[in-house]
Amino acid sequence: MKHTFDLAIIGSGFAGSLLAMIARRLGRSVVLLEKSSHPRFTIGESSTPLANLLLEELATRYDLPRLLPLCKWGEWQRAYPEIGCGLKRGFSFYHHQVGQAWGESCDHFNQLLVAASPRDEIADTHWYRPDFDHFFVREAQSLGVEYLDEIALEAPIWGDKSVALEGQRHGEEISIQARFCFDATGPRGFLHQALNLGEVASPLPNTQALYTHFSGVERLESLLEPQPETPPYPVDDAALHHVFEGGWMWVLRFNNGLVSAGVAANDKLANDLRFEDGASAWARLLEQLPTVQQQFKNALPARPFVHTKQLSFRSKTVVGPNFALLPSAAGFVNPLFSMGFPLALLGVSRLALAIEQDWQTDRFEPKLRDYAAKTQAELVIAGELIAALYANMDDFQVFQSLSLLYFAAASFAETVRRLDKPQLSGGFLMNDNPRFGAAARACFAQAQKTLDEREKEQLIAQIQSIIEPFDVAGLTKNQPDNWYPVLAEDLFAAKDKVGATREELELLLKRAGF
Repeated sequence: MKHTFDLAIIGSGFAGSLLAMIARRLGRSVVLLEKSSHPRFTIGESSTPLANLLLEELATRYDLPRLLPLCKWGEWQRAYPEIGCGLKRGFSFYHHQVGQAWGESCDHFNQLLVAASPRDEIADTHWYRPDFDHFFVREAQSLGVEYLDEIALEAPIWGDKSVALEGQRHGEEISIQARFCFDATGPRGFLHQALNLGEVASPLPNTQALYTHFSGVERLESLLEPQPETPPYPVDDAALHHVFEGGWMWVLRFNNGLVSAGVAANDKLANDLRFEDGASAWARLLEQLPTVQQQFKNALPARPFVHTKQLSFRSKTVVGPNFALLPSAAGFVNPLFSMGFPLALLGVSRLALAIEQDWQTDRFEPKLRDYAAKTQAELVIAGELIAALYANMDDFQVFQSLSLLYFAAASFAETVRRLDKPQLSGGFLMNDNPRFGAAARACFAQAQKTLDEREKEQLIAQIQSIIEPFDVAGLTKNQPDNWYPVLAEDLFAAKDKVGATREELELLLKRAGF
């Protein structure tokens, strides 16, 4: 069987399927290829305000109205209650000392709560990927995308202006001819291996992961002593992080009774715990964290543990003659801060614009080279942030200060995009912003050194000074207790930073459903 298409997209996760939908809306013929079948288990599950905004922008620009309810918790529950989802009101961090139960202090020195929304209705979400990705594939098919799953591809054959993909499906020979090929198969994926694209040596200390889905996980708030203050949101309705020397754990709740949980640790801790042992390694980790052990005392794995021996990855090559890797195939850093979703959606936005404006023109290849350069730069700055955070897992004061650099950049970028001024942010983590990017990277480098107390104080003060001109979320207004709610007054106070009037910001909040 032989097929001819404008675009072949290999990998049917949400990003590959989304690009396929967009390309069909732009009049391109598209085949979407998948080696397995849906629904399937995968992680990378927690959205962010910026990720949801990017998805909303893409769904609006390319006439994909059925995706719009997925951008907010309330609308999702009304439109698609059958698609597994988790309520994410913010980012919750709890710092643990190995071997000790976690205890709260009056100044919350060992926790960080950063709200992302003022109420459930407009909250972010965790995507239960077996349901979510399957929905995206079905949507792509409904728009006329040809979908072939359970296909085993051989090495591609490149022509001057096309690529041939040969393979087998259900015992039948398949031959696909496409003018262009996109790879959405993840780190060290199909084209990376087939074309021997090479890998950039990572400056990050290597990290490993161990994870699965569970049932029966207790809510952390039920295990903690009641406090006189009410936190800015229920701490379990969030991306819950347990941070400790050498690594961190995530706990993400879905509305189908399952919880995604895992640990991402440096090689020393992962090897000491013998991550390759799976369930017994998980038990050994919990023994070191008594409060977390209590949270998981009745938990049962819903499927076997997965051990990833090397998380960080960056391909030397991102685009080439008649092919491009999506960001998730170009590289991966770490699941901390849920950076994969906005990176993927920024990449889809850039590729979609190239297809929309420059398909089959002499501007298409330069657009792809620009896409590759931006993708590489964003992976680099994300890696530098993660390296700084891992160097300070045992110093939560520095850890939380570095975290605020991320939250400042993300909240500023979201705000200026909503004001139709995305150029003010300058890429992911504002890496191209002349006042933020280089200064933040200098802090990331400094934080990886051995610092005395005076140097730590200077670093924290420097971080505050970098954040202040871009702070639209009250991150620098003398918040001693590490709790950061979402307040309209913080945005209004920052109106000059984003070049907007109070009336324009009121309209922005109204459109966002504040």
